[in-house]
Order: sequence, then C-alpha cells, then structure tokens
Amino acid sequence: MKQAVFVIKTAKLWLFSALLIFCLPGPAGADVSVAQAVAAARTYTRDNQGRIVREFADLLALRNVASNHDDMRRNASFIMEMMQRRGVEARLLEAPGSPPVIFGELDRGAEHTVLIYAHYDGQPVQRELWKSDPWQPTLRQGRLEDNAAIVDLESLPAEIPGEWRMYARSAGDDKPPIIGVLSAIDALAAADIPLSVNLKFFLDGEEEAGSPHLADMLRRHAGVLQADFWLFCDGPIHQTRQQLLSFGVRGMTGADITVYGPARQLHSGHYGNWAPNPIMMLTHLLASMRAPDGEILVDGFAEAVPEPSAEALEAIAAAPPVEELLREDLALGWVEGNGERLERLIMNPAINIRGIKAGGVGKEARNAIVDQATVSIGFRLVPDLTPGKVKELIDAHIQKQGYTIVSEPPDFQILGQHEKVALVEWREYGYPAVWLDMNDSRAQAMSRILLQARDGELVRMPTMGGSLPLHVIREELEVPIVLLPIANHDNNQHSPNENLRMQNLWDAIEIYAAVLAGLGAELAR
Repeated sequence: MKQAVFVIKTAKLWLFSALLIFCLPGPAGADVSVAQAVAAARTYTRDNQGRIVREFADLLALRNVASNHDDMRRNASFIMEMMQRRGVEARLLEAPGSPPVIFGELDRGAEHTVLIYAHYDGQPVQRELWKSDPWQPTLRQGRLEDNAAIVDLESLPAEIPGEWRMYARSAGDDKPPIIGVLSAIDALAAADIPLSVNLKFFLDGEEEAGSPHLADMLRRHAGVLQADFWLFCDGPIHQTRQQLLSFGVRGMTGADITVYGPARQLHSGHYGNWAPNPIMMLTHLLASMRAPDGEILVDGFAEAVPEPSAEALEAIAAAPPVEELLREDLALGWVEGNGERLERLIMNPAINIRGIKAGGVGKEARNAIVDQATVSIGFRLVPDLTPGKVKELIDAHIQKQGYTIVSEPPDFQILGQHEKVALVEWREYGYPAVWLDMNDSRAQAMSRILLQARDGELVRMPTMGGSLPLHVIREELEVPIVLLPIANHDNNQHSPNENLRMQNLWDAIEIYAAVLAGLGAELAR
C-alpha cells in the first residue's frame, strides 16, 4: 500500500511539474499554433480517412525484407513519389552493399531543423502463421482475436472507427510514421499553417537487419544530415494507450550455438544412457545462463549494469502501472522479475531464446539420439554491456561449462578429441544501448509540445525495451536524439498478424502536426 501511495504522489508531482512547464511564458502565439495544428489535423483526417487508409495500404503492399534489394528499391521509389507530392525534395542516399536511405528535405528558412528517422524495411515472414497474406493489407473492424470482419478497401465508409485495425507486415513497425508525417504536412497545408522548423527525413532501409551499413552511410552523407536533433519515430506507445516519449533504447547482439553428440544419430534404446544427447546438453547449457525468474547467471553481466538515474526512477514511478493489464491481456499465470515493474526490468540486459532446432516432435519424432542441437540467442543490452563485452562473457561461460569452442563445424577428429564441442557463431552486427539525457532542452521542448497536443497526458520513459541504432548516429554525428513512438503496444511487432490500430494513426497525424507547427517556438525558449 505504501508503494501505491508513493506512485500516486509521484505521478501527481510529475503532472504538477508538467503543467508548470506548460504554463511558462513563451513566444506569442506558440500555444495557439499547437492547438490550431491539432484541430487542423483532426479536421483533415476526418475528411480524408479513406484516402489516407488507401495510401497506407498501397505502401504496405510492397514487400520490404531488407535482403531483397530490388524490393527495397521499389519501396524507395514509391515513398519518394509520396514525398515529392508534398513538396519534399527527395533523393536516395547510397552506400556499397546497402539498400538506399530515402532522404527528404523541406527547407522553410526556420531557425531550427528537425530530422525524422523511420525505417521502411520489415521483418521476414512465415506465411503459414498469418491469418491473411502479409503483403495484401487487410482492414478489419477490430482485432483478429475477436474475429473482426474484413472491410473492403475499395468501398470504405466516410468515417473509419479508431478501433479498426490494418493487418500487414510493417503495419506497426515501421511504415506508419511515413504516412503519418506526410499526412500531417497535408493537414497543415490545407489549413495554411506554416511549419515552424526545417524538416529532414532519414528513412533507413535495413534497420530490421541490424543497420550494418549505417555508419558508412552516415559518414558518406554527413553534410546533408545536420540537424538540431533527430526525432526517432519507431516503436509502440505506452500500454495504457497514452502517448509515450522515450529517452533510450537497449542494445542488441545475437549468436547461434550448436552443441554436438555422436558423429551420427543413434538408436536411443541401444545407446541411451551412454552416448551424450546434444538436446539435453544444450538444455543444461541454457539453464546455466539464465534462471527461471529471468536473472542472468553469466559471470560479469551483473557488474556491467549501471544504476538508473534519479530522473529515470522518478519517471518510472510516475507512469501508470501496466503489469496487471498485461497479465490479463496475455493470459499470464506468472511473470518473471520478482515483482519489479516492467519499465524497470527493461533497464536490465536480457537473454532471449529465439529458437531451437533439433530432432522432431509429433509425427516427426523418432526414438533416436540426434547428433547435434542448435539454439539462436538474442541479447538485449544496457549501456556498459557492449556487443564485444557480451561475446567475451558468453564465450568464457561456455568454456567454463567444459566446452571447447570452434569457429566452423567440427570434423570427426575434433569431436573425438574433446569431451564437449560447441560451434558459436556471432552475428556480424549489433550495437550498444543508449540512455539519453531526460533533461536535455530539446527533450523538454518535445515534452511541452506533447502535453499540449494530448491534453496533459504524457508518459516519459528512460528507455524502450527494443533496440535501435542510436549509438551509431550519436557516435558519427554527435546529435541529440528523442524517441517518439506511435504504434499500438499490441501491434504484433516482428510477429505474424502485425497490425496498426487506426486511432494510433489518427493520433499520430495530430501529434506530428503539433510538432511541425509548434516546435520552433518551443526550441526558441
């Protein structure tokens, strides 16, 4: 009960502070311009919902797995045409081996320049797991889980309810900001409201592949990418459906680990209890890395986790709790973390078992001892736990469990010379976590804008749970970054049946319009 009272008091203190910031004197007309921009966006969206949805569907219909460069260039051409129709000067930025970055610019002669980052590539799909074709956008009158009816995109009603959802790959991650910002530009132009900042776009074509060419891309084109700060538009809003402003991301890296048993598969009756079973070996190895409550047991991980700042802990305490809501929504009978808040737990590193390949189940099960078993592991990182550090610690842990690590599949001789052999294949890419300054002047300006645009409702979080290449951008350009996500928290990001709740798109158009129309005055404070 005491903790609940503390959270409520802290939330009230944040709201009082936010309202105080909101009421600070500023340039004449600054507050009015935000209110006008929101109203203009709401009116424009109401009158053009069908056109916006169909344009969004056309964008989603383009296959966009980063490894297929032909598909990515078709996406890039389509998006450039969308931008050019709004008067945005658009062109492609190139780097060897990379899908193009779509660069756009609207120079309004303003004092400040904001660069919007989003990405137009998406995760690969497993078609058999989708209810509908991921490349044929499907609008439903609600959630798929509720068996919501499909809506014909060619005969849309004049008003599209906010609870309707669009299903397609990249519907939530990360094509919505593209249609949202461009629609906001349309809305401001229709109302004759000028942009208060110069606007640039950086639309990444390989974020879902880890942005391996991003550093090279930034170095090659640094001259056109200068801005007062970057606004990252990726990720989901708060689980309570309140607007979220985030100031950090976790880093990421990954590895595939294969452990070996006999040189060939064996009859489990004749050789069971004698020949080592690689599935059991792998199970024990994974259990040695991570406890059932999520605690990482690898030496060196805990020591690399920094203490959150006072501002971060205050922001977490002020945010509305979501654990019970999510437990009910996800049918979770128990959760990891020993009672810690979700927002606090995502400030820790994580080990995620992404998949295991070995043997067969069901009709494919055989009474055999397999010769090998492979696991794919994803690591979410905190600032002091870099991809290089993780590799060092995990390799040492595997060796501590008695394994000899090899860099290529072992031959007959190597298997016979060592008790345990593990092939560890680390990904070529990965990036560290970044925690940004929550008190940065640009962050405060964004907070004031969003408080005005969302009637005083705003959740500020020290970090998102996901990963974005903020580290690369800060290292190459030394530019401040603020994260402004817009997708619904239950958008099935990276999963089958990815979707966007339409109200999130309508809200995003209003938010982007408010930022573009009012941020110049707020930055001038």
